[in-house]
Amino acid sequence: MRRISSLLSLAGIAALVAVSSAFVPPTKGAAAKGAPRVPATVPGPRIAALPSGDAVTEEAVNIDWRVLAGLDYSNGKATDTLKKLDGKLVRIPGFVVPLDDFQEEGAEFLLVPYYGACVHTPPPPPNQIVMVEMTGKKAIKLNLFDAVWMSGRLKINSVESPYGTVGYQLEGLKVEPYSAK
Repeated sequence: MRRISSLLSLAGIAALVAVSSAFVPPTKGAAAKGAPRVPATVPGPRIAALPSGDAVTEEAVNIDWRVLAGLDYSNGKATDTLKKLDGKLVRIPGFVVPLDDFQEEGAEFLLVPYYGACVHTPPPPPNQIVMVEMTGKKAIKLNLFDAVWMSGRLKINSVESPYGTVGYQLEGLKVEPYSAK
């Protein structure tokens, strides 16, 4: 059992290293040396959304965890950029955390910026956890080890989860394997 646990840890570390550039902000030194800044929000793919029963194609905005960190969870205040995204269709990279141990499929789960978050204590701060509820309670495969792009409608709303306070809710429309695009 110990060998399997070590292999799982190595697999998790490898996945984290592979996608860490999408989640780690540039260092101040790199920004000062003229390194290109990665935009915090960029247009993503078009996703069919059903806001009121009508089929509408809306462009999802790719956001990263630096944007979500703009929520001061101690007083509920958000940056102007974050306020503009409230209720909008977004696409966020991250890792899925099931709400129940050993859950392989589910329509409700957490999205976090790095592998293993929430599984071990302490959990990330509330502005780094998104509670996802898939539209129509459509269950998806919940794989802890694979990074994903999660698309849906973002709400700045604090809720309690089994792992602590969560700063956001997302009405999940689409999940896809993570890629740099």
